[in-house]
Amino acid sequence: MTHAEINKWVYWIGGVFIGLLGLSLWFEQFWILALPVALGIIGLALFRLDWLFMLITILTPVSVAFEDLPGGLGLSLPTEPLIFGLMLVFFYKVFFDGEFDGRVLMHPIAIAILLNLGWVFITIFSSEEPVVSIKFFLSRLWYVVGFFFVATQIFRNPNNIRKFLWFYIVPLALVGIYTVSIHATHGFASKPAHWVMQPFFKDHTSYGAILAMFYPVVWAYLWSKNLTPTTKVVVTVIMLVLTAALIFSYTRAAWVSLVGSLGIMAVIMLRVRLWVLALVAVACVGGYFAFEEQIMMKLEQNRQDSSDDLAEHVNSISNVATDASNLERINRWSAALRMFEEKPLMGFGPGTYKFRYASYQHSSQLTIISTNFGDLGNAHSEYFGPLAEMGIFGLLTFLGVIIAAIFKFVTLYLKLVNRELKLILMGVFLGWSSYLIHGVLNNYLDLDKANVPFWGFLAILVAIELYHKDKSDESTAY
Repeated sequence: MTHAEINKWVYWIGGVFIGLLGLSLWFEQFWILALPVALGIIGLALFRLDWLFMLITILTPVSVAFEDLPGGLGLSLPTEPLIFGLMLVFFYKVFFDGEFDGRVLMHPIAIAILLNLGWVFITIFSSEEPVVSIKFFLSRLWYVVGFFFVATQIFRNPNNIRKFLWFYIVPLALVGIYTVSIHATHGFASKPAHWVMQPFFKDHTSYGAILAMFYPVVWAYLWSKNLTPTTKVVVTVIMLVLTAALIFSYTRAAWVSLVGSLGIMAVIMLRVRLWVLALVAVACVGGYFAFEEQIMMKLEQNRQDSSDDLAEHVNSISNVATDASNLERINRWSAALRMFEEKPLMGFGPGTYKFRYASYQHSSQLTIISTNFGDLGNAHSEYFGPLAEMGIFGLLTFLGVIIAAIFKFVTLYLKLVNRELKLILMGVFLGWSSYLIHGVLNNYLDLDKANVPFWGFLAILVAIELYHKDKSDESTAY
């Protein structure tokens, strides 16, 4: 297209918009004013997919979830419609332009993800709630496509890895400042900590989980030799903000997940052999069964409930006798296992747990926060949930993604020679691992705020292995 033709289109589009603007003011149809934004987003999708990808990343920490919309639909705005559009444009480019590196599809992590996605699709046909399961599958599909498959191609440019991480971290830090500021007006008490992050996060547990995912990433950047003094100060300030936000989130699972990720880092740095880890695991399991009665008696002696005092709040983590939150988790897990026992192969269908678990609760396990209607959420686990909803293969295929990612990370990390790249890879993997640990106690892969980094971090790992692992230039920005 020549310069003259471009000018002609600009004049035509400008004239049409001015005409529409006049009509909107005359007839008081102000929604027309949103057309330039919509056209701009469409233009980004068609001509600069990477810009649209980064725009979604920036918006994710500050998106707002709307639940119980007509048809039982929940939606995060403005991100999820944009992610759906990102997926459609990607499919168009793949089928009509062939713009995709086929090596990604042959990567073990991609194969594991596709197997999991395939099983989710299969279990739709046996679902107790087909409409719910279709919505679940579509949601999982647009996140996997947008922030794994699209992301691997965008991360071929190493600068985009850094942009993706910081375009999420900076808005997240701003949400942290907002939350801590509101919380301060309530004296940092534990009860307000459950809601002060609204409307950006629905509760303190999801807020804490995402903070924990990015905490190791910021920590890794602090060790970079490529930071200017000014940038180092900014990164340090962000680190302090995330630290305060994590502490005052009162999210015990987030604290546990970070401690666990530190343990993982120690294992990697010390290059502990697999057989040693297996031996320790067997010893721990054997020790638990050998002293099960004594361990349970000790845990039941802990009567410390959630508290404003941080030390007492930490102590309440192991209270399985009186802490309502811990007891409700046990109730949800038990219900999930009973559901699995009834339908071990196919499960009840993707996304159906919260609609079906009520009748699988036992009266002896109900707590003050339980409901006979079973309408208060999910299985509180990324592992028990798939087991109940998609049967044994739902869990195994999800574990397959985890195992493939861990194996590829360890082998890749040990081969890399670029120190800066190793730092970022370590930070990303520890953040991703913190979510896996947190996932024992909660599950948030129905939220945009968790899906974007969860699949995006895996895309970083794959992109580094396919496109950047042989680079030795320490000055390259990551």
